[in-house]
Amino acid sequence: MEIWINPACSKCRAATAALDEAGVTYTVRRYLDDPPTAEELEAVLTRLNLDPWHIVRMNESAAAPLKSLPKDPAHRADWIEAMVTNPILIQRPILTTDDGTTAIARDPETLTRLLTN
Repeated sequence: MEIWINPACSKCRAATAALDEAGVTYTVRRYLDDPPTAEELEAVLTRLNLDPWHIVRMNESAAAPLKSLPKDPAHRADWIEAMVTNPILIQRPILTTDDGTTAIARDPETLTRLLTN
């Protein structure tokens, strides 16, 4: 199991605490220090069955240039490049289980679902 976190994020801290409480073995990826590649983001998006604009934190100042960028297949690579260049834009925490199930684990229900699979 791998979890992408920002240690300053309360949702990330709650998620890792829940994993610890469940006794689950997992790997932490501090994605601000170790940003994902475009290929890794594409793989996560495929597993999430989402488009890149669905996981962008639009309230971040780095998202300002994206506000006018179309949300369409022609601009998909631009959205991904923005997240690779500014990983603060990536929604968190993202948890991938050993079977490849991936979710944005921002709430206890999602964490529980992933831990009971």
